[in-house]
Amino acid sequence: MRIRDEVLEDDFAFNLTSLIDVIFILLLFYMLATTFQLPERSLDVELPGARSGSELAPQELVVNVLADGRYVLSGQEVTPQELLTRLKSAAASAPDTPVTIRGHRAARHEAIVGVMDTCGLAGITNISVGTTRDDRSG
Repeated sequence: MRIRDEVLEDDFAFNLTSLIDVIFILLLFYMLATTFQLPERSLDVELPGARSGSELAPQELVVNVLADGRYVLSGQEVTPQELLTRLKSAAASAPDTPVTIRGHRAARHEAIVGVMDTCGLAGITNISVGTTRDDRSG
């Protein structure tokens, strides 16, 4: 008895759908398993000093003037004398410290000018006034 050799004419192909699914699952796993850290914080390195280096820009101070005339500096309510003391200490460490005055629209102009005057007495000249965009025409 003779067995016939039949040649299959169908093309052989890999089903890539399941392979792509596995690759996406691995990619998702590695993305979620990776810890995201700042490289500067993860290394215990003491940087050397340099005389020609510049210091960081001073931190901006925000003085809020409430509707009744009270002052809030960096989230804490302060008296005018405390405001002067804190602004003087900020000016002593960095004379170009920026100060933004945010006055409530119902606050008296006198209270906002008082903050400007206190900044001048403290030696701070980098002053700006915070506003919002007013879309009213007129």
